Amino acid sequence: MFKVYDISMTIEEGMQVWGNHESKQPQINSQPTSPDGVNESRIDMDVHCGTHVDAPLHMLEDGATIETIGLEELVGNARVLDLTDVVDSITREDLEKHGLQKGEWILVKTKNSYSNTFESDFVFLREDGARYLVEVGVRGIGTDGLGIERSQEAYPTHRTLFRNNVIIVEGLRLKEVPPGTYFMVIAPLKLTGIEAAPARALLIGNG
Repeated sequence: MFKVYDISMTIEEGMQVWGNHESKQPQINSQPTSPDGVNESRIDMDVHCGTHVDAPLHMLEDGATIETIGLEELVGNARVLDLTDVVDSITREDLEKHGLQKGEWILVKTKNSYSNTFESDFVFLREDGARYLVEVGVRGIGTDGLGIERSQEAYPTHRTLFRNNVIIVEGLRLKEVPPGTYFMVIAPLKLTGIEAAPARALLIGNG
């Protein structure tokens, strides 16, 4: 028997959004039921809202767009790391303790997963941590922060990872997920020509 963990955020009005900016809130408009009993709704949202996959164009001039990230790169084994003891930022030293391997996908579980509101001091991946991931040769990193970095001039964490083909997924929910290895499925909306896409993210493990 296996257990499925839905590690994606629910898209709803009033959800946590970057900086608590009202302009970043998704707008969901449910139309009144038509005379023939048909219901329809419309949604207006930022592609970085909730759980999403970033593409290099997000931070790199002439960077690759979201459709260049193949589904085969977003499906496979991934390891959840328990970093709930990290207070401010994830450093090289924090990551070295976990014996990361080349080609590995990692998901970092921090205190971010335990908050339902945006916190300006959320735990982020520091530049030296990003450089370490590149040295090791990981394939991708998922974070439970709405962003993978904060308070770093010129966004060195994003840019270091993008320039070295490390995939970034942001906005995961890992509160209920024990550390360990799982089968991961991340399915971004099939968008094209832009810098990100909202995604549904699942982990499958032994029940």
